[in-house]
Amino acid sequence: MSKTYISRHPLESRIPADPGIRAVDHLEVPQRVAIATVMAAEGGDAFVAAALAAAGDLSLRFVAPGEWLALSQLDTPEILQRNLSLLLAEAAHIVDQSDGRVLLRLSGPNVRRILAKGIATDLHPNVFEVGTSSNVLCGHISVNLARTGENEFEVIVMRSFAESLFDDLKTMGREFDLSVGFST
Repeated sequence: MSKTYISRHPLESRIPADPGIRAVDHLEVPQRVAIATVMAAEGGDAFVAAALAAAGDLSLRFVAPGEWLALSQLDTPEILQRNLSLLLAEAAHIVDQSDGRVLLRLSGPNVRRILAKGIATDLHPNVFEVGTSSNVLCGHISVNLARTGENEFEVIVMRSFAESLFDDLKTMGREFDLSVGFST
């Protein structure tokens, strides 16, 4: 007997179909994003870092020495994996994380104050600059936090913790009337 599984976003039941008016502080959830872990083979850190930096159509998140998360909002997970495999050949191991991770994007003038309620990292613009990313705890949940714009941060979390993190972020942003919605 075979079963047909329907892929659905883990936050589908948490985000209203009609999100209403978008507030100045907003939590946006992209429904489709290709995410891959890239781990440099022994001794290949510098080559992999340079090759990934030269691939201009990727968003990169530092995870650990010799390890990055590569994101693409344009490619499918299969195309991202293929492109990374062609780019890096035997210099890195690539693991698709698209179904195992969830991306959340926070933006607005109060985003640092919202995140400061759950993250014990200095998010001052002079310290956590645009393009910086780091593994941090948001409350009790391990996430990868990246600053992607002047008042914009992206949080990548494991799928099984997405609902809990989503609820925490909504609670942290309640003071600022944080709105939520899927990307259009």
